Amino acid sequence: MSDLARTLLARAEELHAQRTPFVLATVVRARRPTSATPGDRALVLPDGTVEGFVGGVCTESTVRLEGLRALASGEATVLRVTPDPASAGADDQGTITVANPCLSGGAVDIFLEPRLPPPLVAVFGESPIARALAEVGEVLGYDVRSCGADPEFAADTEAVVVASHGRDEERVLAAALRAGVGYVGLVASPRRGSAVVSVLTDLGEPGASRIHTPAGLDLGARTPPEIALSVYAELLATRSRRARSPSGPERAGSSRGAEAVEAADAVEVADDVEAAEAVGAAEAVDAAGAGSAVGAVGAVKVVEAVDPVCGMTVAVSPSTPHVGHGGQPYYFCGSGCAETFAADPARYLTTGAVHAQ
Repeated sequence: MSDLARTLLARAEELHAQRTPFVLATVVRARRPTSATPGDRALVLPDGTVEGFVGGVCTESTVRLEGLRALASGEATVLRVTPDPASAGADDQGTITVANPCLSGGAVDIFLEPRLPPPLVAVFGESPIARALAEVGEVLGYDVRSCGADPEFAADTEAVVVASHGRDEERVLAAALRAGVGYVGLVASPRRGSAVVSVLTDLGEPGASRIHTPAGLDLGARTPPEIALSVYAELLATRSRRARSPSGPERAGSSRGAEAVEAADAVEVADDVEAAEAVGAAEAVDAAGAGSAVGAVGAVKVVEAVDPVCGMTVAVSPSTPHVGHGGQPYYFCGSGCAETFAADPARYLTTGAVHAQ
């Protein structure tokens, strides 16, 4: 592996640790004449920055646009950049072909792979169930972190689950509600959970009815890992409902059995109690795991413009070459088109396009 490849992969690990979404672009095939070779790689960041090398400036411009589109959709794709306008479009195999009039004759196929941060889950408490939430969440691919009694939740926190058995519950729940966290759960018996919600309501805490308590779906869970699994299953179900109804977070009634939640109120849960129904638990694992890579899908808004010189569609970003004229910005695939436009703007204004408003 070359030094450049090692540096790029180290940068990818750094972005992953920072929970920054990005697209890994890898050249899988190159037809001469082209400056790229199979194995060349680049990272496309949410602001349109391209780090690495997958070809010249015109190819990079296409990779920036299609990379941002892939980041917005969360779906991997194969990008083919070719000078042949007759081959442009998408096929039924997931390959997107873009005609690039700036190319000197070669073509490249580039695999665009979105790397999205896993859902971020904050857990409050040191009980067996709190520990199980961390362990089960790790298996499912979630980023599970413990929080204190006076938390400040990150903007992309997907869920907050309180499993402290009566310790500082209201403070953490109120903080989660104020932060607009999509799923807020309290592990408690029906009686105590209702009492906590009533206290928050009486204190005028907006959104107290959104709290899921007893937290988790009714899977017949008994042990801490089973209860943790039921919570993640409910989290996924709630997130799916929010995705279908973008009006905002709403409380979905929790239906986990009272026996399991009464067990949650105990300091310890016996290890030899009856296991949850195998089929229901297996379905919950499949369901919860299916959403673990969704992360920041939709967090990137792709704004596009048309290069008034060559006619290519380009992404509007700080990294995209642009020229101001008549109080309007015009964006280009590369510096060559930008310089051509700057030398004689009137020639291209009839076909030019500013960025979308």
